[in-house]
Amino acid sequence: MPVVGMGGYFFRAKDPEKLKAWYLEHLEVGGGVGTDEKGEPNPYSWYHEGGPMVFTPFEAATDYFPADRSAMINLRVRDLPGLLGRLRGAGIEITQEQTHEGVGSFARIHDPEGNPIELWEPPAG
Repeated sequence: MPVVGMGGYFFRAKDPEKLKAWYLEHLEVGGGVGTDEKGEPNPYSWYHEGGPMVFTPFEAATDYFPADRSAMINLRVRDLPGLLGRLRGAGIEITQEQTHEGVGSFARIHDPEGNPIELWEPPAG
C-alpha cells in the first residue's frame, strides 16, 4: 500500500491566525504542539499518536454534518468527559454526545467559523 498515513488537513478560514490559536488553546491541536521524532519542538507540524482513522466519503444528502460544509474533522481524544468539561468551561457549546457500543464515545462541537468537529474516544482496550 503506497499511502501510509495522513499528512495534513488543510481548510480555508476567514481569520487563519485566530482559528489556529483557538485550536491550540481549546484542543491542543495544530502546529507547534508536541515534538518531532527527535524530541524537538516543531512550529509547523503536530506529531500525533498512531491509531485508527476512518477515511470515507458520505452521501451528498447526509445529515451527519451540516449541509453547508463539505467535510468534518474527527479528532481521536483521551478522557472525553474531562475535555468536554474544559470546553464547556470555556463557553464552547457541545451540540451532540453519544456512545456506540464497540465503537466509542462521540461529541460534536464547532470552531468559531462554524466548522464541525467530532471528538471521538475509542473504547478502552
